[in-house]
Amino acid sequence: MKINTKLETEMNKQVTAELEAAMTYLQLSYLLDSLGLTGMRDWMKAQSEEELGHAQRFADHMLARDCVPAVGVISAPDLKINSAADAFEAALKHEQKVSGMIRDLTRLAAEEGDLDSRPLLDSFLAEQVEEEATCKEILDRLRLAGDDGSGVLRIDAELGERDSDTL
Repeated sequence: MKINTKLETEMNKQVTAELEAAMTYLQLSYLLDSLGLTGMRDWMKAQSEEELGHAQRFADHMLARDCVPAVGVISAPDLKINSAADAFEAALKHEQKVSGMIRDLTRLAAEEGDLDSRPLLDSFLAEQVEEEATCKEILDRLRLAGDDGSGVLRIDAELGERDSDTL
């Protein structure tokens, strides 16, 4: 069943948003690298790759339903960070934005009676809860560590152990 025009337009926006999220995480990885936090850099790079996968999942869904995805304009992220906490605050804010977009897309699919998009959207609704919780947990730990360099380095080391195969 072909996706209706209204939903197709919004799904294209979501593909673009997921690609923009990938670029945001990539920029955050560069900024964290400049602070010498290589574990957090690697964590952000893995997030960037995950976001590319999200864009592909939306594109695949559209292609399976006789729609050709169209990537829109991707804005370069303008991020200013001075600490690891700043980076994870930016990541959390971005995840919250994406979560809102997924919820809006889910509402639209329901309004349009598009049941075929439901499994995809439900998986993203669940994933966004996890993404926000993970960013918030890391941010909370960084805030607890504060200016304690050894605490920040410990968190950096833990995040550097992330297995990108589990994404």
